[in-house]
Amino acid sequence: MKAIGLTRFGGPEVLQEVELPTPEPGVGQVRVRVRAATVNPTDTIRRSGELAEEMRGDPRPYVIGMDIAGVLEKIGPSTETDLAVGEHVMGIVLPKGPHGAYAEQVVLPADSVVRVPAGVSDVMAATLPMNSLTAQLTLDTLELRRGQTIAVTGAAGSYGGYVVQLAKTQGLRVVADAAERDRELVRGLGADIIVDRGDEVAKRIRQVVPDGVDGLADGALLDDKVIGAVRDGGRIATVRFFSGESERGVTYHPVLVHDYATERAKLDHLRELVEEGKLTLRVAAEYPAARAADAHRRLEAGGTRGRLVLTFGH
Repeated sequence: MKAIGLTRFGGPEVLQEVELPTPEPGVGQVRVRVRAATVNPTDTIRRSGELAEEMRGDPRPYVIGMDIAGVLEKIGPSTETDLAVGEHVMGIVLPKGPHGAYAEQVVLPADSVVRVPAGVSDVMAATLPMNSLTAQLTLDTLELRRGQTIAVTGAAGSYGGYVVQLAKTQGLRVVADAAERDRELVRGLGADIIVDRGDEVAKRIRQVVPDGVDGLADGALLDDKVIGAVRDGGRIATVRFFSGESERGVTYHPVLVHDYATERAKLDHLRELVEEGKLTLRVAAEYPAARAADAHRRLEAGGTRGRLVLTFGH
């Protein structure tokens, strides 16, 4: 099978088409014929070598990518699943060595795969698993109650947008940041209050919520710059492993989607929310898989709203 991999770290140009053996599903696993794979910031980080130490010892070529959608092709022996061969499915991938989403065929735990939302294309569905599961983990970690207030930085991004929408399904008040050009987008996602984005966002949040918010999801990677927005004893959910010093009882909680990679019921619930119109799938552009380098260049240029998706034709 064909995949998009790399044998050395570097810029987008290191991505190349490689030939790999067709993977066979084992016990508890299924194989998916990939139609679409999403390009995420984590992919560019792995490609660049920032996680080289974590990847040390993995066989090459490295195949990256964490979301797929396509057709269920084969079910492994003694695998319990309500899915049937031929159904369109989506799943979350935890890349390791040549195992990653940028491939024509991917073997996954059956618990990492669910049906695509009804009426949704594989390209759209591929944008859901990784970011929405991370957003769900964020809200589960913050443990906020109906009526409490959450702040979301990076609200116009895919992760931040999902946090905003999921927070509204849980009855939370949402304060979100946005650039001027993104205000209507973020308002449309359901934010109750919008403040200008940037390093001073904590001060701006305090101006509209004087006592501080109950919890904060830091999709903008502002790290310790957001702690001033949170009330005493509140929680901050961070991505990219950041964990800062606690003050006033405010604590940092890194969220890692690996923890939810086989939470099938949670992913299936997110599928239901898409079908109910409560979660919005956003595709910025499609690229043939062979042009993965171009997709990486566009993502790293910044300003993308929605996800870039690689397509595999068969």
